[in-house]
Amino acid sequence: MKAIVELANALSEKGYAVAEEVIDAKTCNLFLHYLKEKHAEDELKKAGIGAGGDFQKNKTIRGDFIHWLTADEENLQFKAWFSWIDSFSAYLNQQLFVGVRDREFHLAFYPPKTFYKKHLDQFKGRSNRLLSCILYLNDGWQEGDGGELKIYFENNEHLLIAPRLGTFVCFRSELFEHEVLPTNSARYSLTGWLLNYPKGIGFLGY
Repeated sequence: MKAIVELANALSEKGYAVAEEVIDAKTCNLFLHYLKEKHAEDELKKAGIGAGGDFQKNKTIRGDFIHWLTADEENLQFKAWFSWIDSFSAYLNQQLFVGVRDREFHLAFYPPKTFYKKHLDQFKGRSNRLLSCILYLNDGWQEGDGGELKIYFENNEHLLIAPRLGTFVCFRSELFEHEVLPTNSARYSLTGWLLNYPKGIGFLGY
């Protein structure tokens, strides 16, 4: 609970927050193993940009492969994660009146020499993403491996976050442009969004 309170306070003050070990290393490694299994089984799909009629795949902008988590996976392999993220969402709603009503998450794999150029986590004409959330799954990450998250602020300032196993990052989706710097080794994460409207309602469904 202490981590949730500290994250909420940081979000309230700065619009972003970073924490270590909100999920223990053993559980994170189980998530990583599952992601690697999906990769070995060729069940990861090339990620794209945009949504609906604007959707496209462009490796000059992003190079990751993803797997959207299903309801069954949420209740089985990733139960610990979604139990925590639901507690986090409930606290944000109670204390900060954020208005989280749903969430969506996927596994992400960046092969070496890939990246995701500077962007904002909102689709054109949509505003359903409230908070971007990332749990990193890179066991043994070292400086020089690349793949850091770079969050941009005003006045050309930025924050650089190493994607180490167990590091959790969240930030307001509509405020902060960010990018994934080029990777020099495989990069893994559990990534998603807290939403202000349930998936599948009106134009928000995709």
